[in-house]
Amino acid sequence: MYLSFNSHHGFLFRRPERPWPEKPDVSRCLLRRWAGDHKLCARVFAALTGGLLGSSLQHPIVIAVVAAVLIFFATSLFGLWELRMPHGLTQAAAKTWTGYLGSLFMGMTLGIVASACIGPFILGLLTWVATIGSIWIAFLIFFTLSLGLGLPLFFLALFSGQLSKLPRSGEWMLWVKKLLGWILVGMAAYFIRPLLPGTVKVFLTAAVALSAALHLGWIDRTRAEFRGFEWLRTGTAIAGLIIATALIGSWVMRGPGAAMQPYSEPLLLEAQRLKKPVIIDFYADWCAPCRELDEVTFHDPEIVKQARSDFIMIKVDLTQKGNPLHERLLDRYGVKGVPTVVFLDRWGKEQHDLRLVDYLPADQFLIRMAEIKYR
Repeated sequence: MYLSFNSHHGFLFRRPERPWPEKPDVSRCLLRRWAGDHKLCARVFAALTGGLLGSSLQHPIVIAVVAAVLIFFATSLFGLWELRMPHGLTQAAAKTWTGYLGSLFMGMTLGIVASACIGPFILGLLTWVATIGSIWIAFLIFFTLSLGLGLPLFFLALFSGQLSKLPRSGEWMLWVKKLLGWILVGMAAYFIRPLLPGTVKVFLTAAVALSAALHLGWIDRTRAEFRGFEWLRTGTAIAGLIIATALIGSWVMRGPGAAMQPYSEPLLLEAQRLKKPVIIDFYADWCAPCRELDEVTFHDPEIVKQARSDFIMIKVDLTQKGNPLHERLLDRYGVKGVPTVVFLDRWGKEQHDLRLVDYLPADQFLIRMAEIKYR
C-alpha cells in the first residue's frame, strides 16, 4: 500500500516511493505522533495568544482583522491562491522511513506534505483558537482534528485488503476543500456579528448558509466516480438550506425581549421602594454566552412576562472599555468576566449563591428568578 498527498486532486493516491506501515502497531505510533504535534501546537498557541487576543476582541478593528484572516484563508480553499511549502522541505518529508521510529518521524512530518490541502483551514482554526484563550478547549479541538486526519490512515493500514472498495481520490476532493472554505466563511460571519445590528447579523449568517448550500449543492459541477458523493453533495445542500431557514424562522417568530435599563443608583433605590428584586446583566457584544443569554434566555415569553411585572432588569454593557461607572461596578460586585448576572433581593442585597457566570437555559433561569422573588 502506497500513499501520498496532492494539492490539486486530493489527499491520497498511489505512489511507490513511500510505503505505508503494514503493522497496526506501527500505524498507531504514527497516529500518536501526529496527535501529539497538534495538541502541543494548540496548547502553546492558546497559552501565548489567548489572553491577549481574547481581551482585545472588544475592539472592532481586531474583530474585523480576525474575520478578514479567516476570509483570506477561505479564498485559498476556494482555489484563488495556493499555500505551498518549499520544494526541498516537502521532498525531505516525503522520504520513506521504516519501523517504529520511522513511523514516528513520518507522523511528525506528515503535516508538511499535507499543508497545501489543510494548511489554510488549520491556520484559520488557529486564529479562532487564539480568540478563545482556553488551553484545554484548544487541546480538545486540535486533538479531535488530529484524530479525524489520522484515523482514516490507520484504518487503511488495518484493512488494506479492502482498499479496492474505497473511493479513489480525484476531483471530488476539491469539493471537500470548498466545503472547508465555507466553514471558514461561516466562522468569519460569526466573529463579525458583534459589529452588526441585530437584524443584519441574523441575515448574514443565513446568507452564508444559503450561499454554501447553493454553491456546493448545485452551482459547483464537481463529479465523482462513486455514488455516495451525490448523497454527500445533496445532504450538504439540504443541511445549508435547513440552517438558513431555521435562522430566519427563529428571527421571525421571536418575540420582544426583556426590557433592560442602564444602571443608575436612583433605579436601585426605586427598586427597593417598590420591594422588587433586581437582576443586573454584565454583558459584552464580543462575548458568545452573553449574546446567547440575550437572544435566547431573555427572549423567553415567561421570563419577559415576569421581568416586566416583578423585577427591575438592568444591563451593564462592557463592550467598550473606559467607562468610569462600569469600572466602579466591576470592582463593587467583584465581576471577573462576562457574562455575569447578579441577583439583588428586595432590600438591594446580592444573593451570591444565585450569581450566574455562564449561559443558562430559560427554564433554569426561571428557577433563580423564583428563588430571588421570595427572599
